Amino acid sequence: MELTLIIVIMLAIGFVAGIIAGLLGVGGGIILVPAFYYVFSWLGYDNAYLMQICVATSLATIIVTSVRSTMAHHQKGAVDWDTLRGWAPGIAIGAVVGVVIAGRSSSAALMVVFGVLGLLVGMYMAFGRENWRLGEQMPTGLTRGILSPLVGFLSVLMGIGGGSFGVPLMTLFNRPIHRAVATAAGFGILIAVPSVIGFLMFKAPDAGRPPLTVGLVNLPAFAIIVLMTMLSAPLGARLAHAMDPKPLKRVFAVFIAVMAANMLRKALTG
Repeated sequence: MELTLIIVIMLAIGFVAGIIAGLLGVGGGIILVPAFYYVFSWLGYDNAYLMQICVATSLATIIVTSVRSTMAHHQKGAVDWDTLRGWAPGIAIGAVVGVVIAGRSSSAALMVVFGVLGLLVGMYMAFGRENWRLGEQMPTGLTRGILSPLVGFLSVLMGIGGGSFGVPLMTLFNRPIHRAVATAAGFGILIAVPSVIGFLMFKAPDAGRPPLTVGLVNLPAFAIIVLMTMLSAPLGARLAHAMDPKPLKRVFAVFIAVMAANMLRKALTG
């Protein structure tokens, strides 16, 4: 009965996440992590690593969706492979460090990280301007050596792909938005693959775990979310071409900020 209820709820979450991802061009992880956490908590699961399970399961879905997205963008010639190759080592290293830190952190600590960074992402979505610039070219050398691991590290702690940090970063360095979105999909692969391998090898206590959780990845949630987002993301993309997504993006930014603030409150107040 519990497994059936999880399946039904995850079908709805996956459908909505896919619509929003296709409509607004945001990664599903920033929706999935709090959704997983609230659903599993509501169903009574109280494992000490519950937040890690939510983060790891979100990242597992990102492997599939990022590969699919990167290949689709590649067919249109939109992926900046030079940037992707240059940033790949640092992002992957940051992701591995993120797994180690996440595995040694409490769920409450990860909730605080998600809450703070989620508020920043929401504010940038709401108030960011297309003409903001930090430079005219993507950074190399020491700057890239600092920023690339940071992108991987923070993304793993939040359970998100490359879009939430990669797209703003690349547009701030004068990359066209369509190129930034396409290349950030590749960032998602670099973030998710090494981190999920690490999370699958992690052993969490059995007590209070959602059913069919391997390591820290919940298999039913992973499979259902991947299926539903693949079905609904193209619908969201078609809606984006039929309407102006900018007002919706601001509304969604508020939604993200509210979810992040609530998670921060829950972590700080218990």
